[in-house]
Amino acid sequence: MKQKLTLEYTINSSPKVLYTRLSTPGGLSEWFAEDVNQKGDIFTFIWEGNAQQAEAVLKKENRYIRFRWLDDPEAFFEFRISVDEITKDVALVVTDMVDDDEIEDTTELWNSQIAELKHVIGL
Repeated sequence: MKQKLTLEYTINSSPKVLYTRLSTPGGLSEWFAEDVNQKGDIFTFIWEGNAQQAEAVLKKENRYIRFRWLDDPEAFFEFRISVDEITKDVALVVTDMVDDDEIEDTTELWNSQIAELKHVIGL
């Protein structure tokens, strides 16, 4: 059974710059997958020669984007950009649907991916 895993990362970047890295094939291929192609709302993510397709089902510019995996309609992952009203700190909230026995591995994978994202942005 899958459960929702939510991780939050502080990213000192403008929401606009961050959103581009989260929602475009060029931005996603810089840190998330080796290659990313888009046709309409369908994104094809390629890792080590394996392709997985997801549909962008919810999105609001500079705020959030949610992808639903086509091979597992119950599973999705979402990037949400949160700006603290007082400090103006920008946080990236990642939500992923994971199996109970994969929480630790998935958390480590996201930590690694987000470290790469920060590197790409220049943080």
